[in-house]
Amino acid sequence: MISREQVARTAESIAAIQQEDGGVPWPEGHVDAWNHVECLMAMSVAGLREPVRRGYAWLARHQRDDGSWPMKLIDGAPAERGGETNHAAYVAAGIWHHHLVTGDQRFTEESWPMVKAALDFVVDMQTERGEIVWERDAEGTPATYALLTGCSSIHQGLRCGVRLADHLGDPQPHWELAADRLAHVLNDHPEAFADKSRFSMDWYYPVLGGAVRGRRAAELLEREWDTFVVPGLGIRCVSDQPWVTGAETCELVLALDAVGDRERALALFADMQHLRHEDGSYWTGWQFVNRRHFPHERSGYTAAAVVLAADALFGYSPGSGLFRDVDGACVSDPDVCGCAAGTGGRLPPNAADEIL
Repeated sequence: MISREQVARTAESIAAIQQEDGGVPWPEGHVDAWNHVECLMAMSVAGLREPVRRGYAWLARHQRDDGSWPMKLIDGAPAERGGETNHAAYVAAGIWHHHLVTGDQRFTEESWPMVKAALDFVVDMQTERGEIVWERDAEGTPATYALLTGCSSIHQGLRCGVRLADHLGDPQPHWELAADRLAHVLNDHPEAFADKSRFSMDWYYPVLGGAVRGRRAAELLEREWDTFVVPGLGIRCVSDQPWVTGAETCELVLALDAVGDRERALALFADMQHLRHEDGSYWTGWQFVNRRHFPHERSGYTAAAVVLAADALFGYSPGSGLFRDVDGACVSDPDVCGCAAGTGGRLPPNAADEIL
């Protein structure tokens, strides 16, 4: 396992790659809203307030009139102009997480218009059946299909948005209805989604995003365990390649923790530590037949997933229960899981002093 100090160092490795304008890029150099928000969440856990503030200012600056963000930005300019629904929805998860971690009411209130516009963009893309299509292209035309991983993440974003709305006294019942309809489709209508089943994310994301819980979650995770999990190394990114990736492994850790499977969560978290670099950053993946890092890069989003998994497992911040409390009600006994939701959404005393 890694220590609290090592987790802080990993968060600092994310701050080290943040661009001057506040964006947190992929190794290739572009920024997208989803991975950017995940990195801000990780830095929030470590108490890196100034980089986090600059990151959320970047989001506000680049949000478009319809509530979306360009798929990719390079040096602050759109490189791909379509808008992804899961990118927009994750902003709500980020702002709710920031509120849980810091208790900064003023920042939450200032960020609310950005969240409202983003989630209204998302629910406008919901079909009659309930799935949410993955993008609106540069000409404003919605896609013709939905993605299971993306919709699972959107489910979490909508639930976090509902929590924000209720906290701020500005209820948005259409978001809650959209989340309920989306959860139904994620549970009962697999035909609603494009087939991306070779990707491990399509396996565990319905649990990670909170749409699938209880017995169904346990059955879902068992179904493909042997397909994707490589003992001692982590989990495959895709089923047909000898390649384990750190971000996907840590997201499965979060999913396992969310349903109370702590033993396997801890084991997988330990397994993926072979990807840790001496400076606290993480290699994206490991090709275990060729025995080399692939791609040959260390990514901010992998480091962010490690920090969020460590927080969920060891409770470093008041936001550690974010993935356990996706639907607004603890799935565990609050006295056992210790998440912020166990206080009815109120932060524990001196919460801001308890971050790393």
